[in-house]
Amino acid sequence: MRKIAVVSMGLFLSLFLVKGAAQAAEKIGYIDLSRTFGEYSKTKSYDKTLSEKEKTYTDERDKKVADLKTFQDKLNLLNDKERDAKKTELQNKLKAFQDYDRQKQADLRKEQEEKMKELLGDIQEAVKKYAEKEGFTLVLNDRVLVYQTKNMDITSQVIEILNKGGK
Repeated sequence: MRKIAVVSMGLFLSLFLVKGAAQAAEKIGYIDLSRTFGEYSKTKSYDKTLSEKEKTYTDERDKKVADLKTFQDKLNLLNDKERDAKKTELQNKLKAFQDYDRQKQADLRKEQEEKMKELLGDIQEAVKKYAEKEGFTLVLNDRVLVYQTKNMDITSQVIEILNKGGK
């Protein structure tokens, strides 16, 4: 009888400890990644900078297109012999424009990707900092969740950390 009491008490304590450990290990949160990006001041700054660069590129591109169109219009006014002589020049200008356009678009895309990686790194660091401070064992992106309760949402706290400048 005494053995049964000791074994029962041992099982009871084991279950209590396992339950307590499981509850301690289950502090889970999530962030709204879209909202975090949108409200992060650095995102707004980068968006403004990239928009300005894109506008400069678009203005330069429009000017080059207008120059090509003007050259083509002048070419159409020439007689056949003069037109044939200038056709190679038009092809060279067109190729140079296409190369310029392709390179500028690639540069803008590359810069945007670099900024996005930097912002994601900042967000990841802020989430890590907050999660370690508050004892979270798991923080998820809200896009992978089918259901979540608002009390698990730590988006505002992460945005606050980001905008205070603390990575």
